Amino acid sequence: MSQKMLIPKSRNQKFTVLLLAMVLVFSLSLTVQAQVPLKKISVDAFTNTDSEHKTEVEADTFSNGNTIVTTFQEGRFNVGGGCSDIGWATSLDGGVTWQHGSLPGITTIEGSGPFDRVSDPAVVFDAAHGVWMIATLPILNSGGPHTAMLISRSTDGINWDDPVSVTPKVENSDKTWVSCDNNASSPFFGHCYAAWDDNLAGDVIFMNTSTDGGLTWAAAKQPAGGPTGLGGNPQSAPNGTVVVPGSDAFSSSIQSFTSKNGGASWTGIVTITTTSTHTIAGGLRDLNLPTSTMDAAGRTFVVFHDCRFRAGCASNDIVISSSANGRTWSAVRRVPIDAVNSTVDHFIPGIEVEPGTSGATAHLGVSYYFYPVANCTFSTCQLMEGFISSPDGGKTWTAPTTVTGPMNLAWLPATSLGQMVGDYQSVSYVGSKAHPGVVAAAKNNGSVFNEAMFAPVTGLAEGLALYNSDQDRPVPNAHSDHPPNTVPVKAQ
Repeated sequence: MSQKMLIPKSRNQKFTVLLLAMVLVFSLSLTVQAQVPLKKISVDAFTNTDSEHKTEVEADTFSNGNTIVTTFQEGRFNVGGGCSDIGWATSLDGGVTWQHGSLPGITTIEGSGPFDRVSDPAVVFDAAHGVWMIATLPILNSGGPHTAMLISRSTDGINWDDPVSVTPKVENSDKTWVSCDNNASSPFFGHCYAAWDDNLAGDVIFMNTSTDGGLTWAAAKQPAGGPTGLGGNPQSAPNGTVVVPGSDAFSSSIQSFTSKNGGASWTGIVTITTTSTHTIAGGLRDLNLPTSTMDAAGRTFVVFHDCRFRAGCASNDIVISSSANGRTWSAVRRVPIDAVNSTVDHFIPGIEVEPGTSGATAHLGVSYYFYPVANCTFSTCQLMEGFISSPDGGKTWTAPTTVTGPMNLAWLPATSLGQMVGDYQSVSYVGSKAHPGVVAAAKNNGSVFNEAMFAPVTGLAEGLALYNSDQDRPVPNAHSDHPPNTVPVKAQ
């Protein structure tokens, strides 16, 4: 058993072994048995006939104090990417009550914007200027030039202004993201960083910086050497250093670059690790984009899914690496959700750290999707969402909790890349409790889907840390069970 459980020594060795086995079986069974009470916080209300309704996918969340803002796609399109509009759901009281709506000024479907569709929402709070921002990727069906990214702003997370443009016109931007330096000690406190790539140019990476709460944005800059990639997720340290983990253009490695001058310039790419992945069964859409967070001392954590610890690449684990400077990264470790010989497949994680925690007491929370049985088909796969946490910066981990599921893949909207719950997901903290944005689907109502946004009723509390993966080692010569991508990834 590669998953190590930490318990005190007992005078009765036989009893200790029996207790260990019983507790291990019980805790591992939580992967498929535990459930979290959820509340519905938004439903796709659009009725245009060319989108798939009622569907809400790809949640991102951010918290500030007791306020939680979640953003997501509403009315996903089957062909051509994007959705009818971007939704938001906001709680001002730590997840007790919620308000929701759709962003104005973006799509013609919503009625007040110029774009045909929109995708890739990401939300952040700028503490220096007291403003919430949601970044989005606008889409024109004609494929004509348009701004690479939009930023919608709000002072309360409920009333949203028409968006501002981040960049001059391009034809094929992708995977937009935004974050802000909220460290009062930083020389760049209040700088916000927008990340995107130009798919038409092979996923060339660009960064834009704002110093006025997202009202205006400086010219786009490339990391040194003009590298390619997508899914950049900027993280700002207390000393002002910005670390941007992301994927390469072919989803074959995880990489990062940095800035130490507030976004005036960016270093070249360093490779965190190459990736080996198991093909997710049933045709579920998956890009294996990494997600990241930073603790209060400036250590960056990045998580993604990988099969290097599984014999024959039979399924994926959620794995983690960290760095104090964004240039030198720790060896990849497995998050010990279950044993390496289990049948479970884990994928599409989200990570967050409880604000104010760091180092040996950094409180990490990781949400993820999983199949209890990796070897399944479109008709038999059972999609679940789970959560696991660590009170000590990833050294030990709690028993996992199932947040929602099972979901049939037929209950999810189809896209050109497969059935979709999202290319990423997210979790935020209010105090010590985690609040993931939960995409949950039920049986379709005829031709209409039944997929909406949910949140835990009370948040997810820290459990007892029992497990580590200190003894786990990658399988020699581990490699993906599918051929590599041969063209740069595009996923609107």
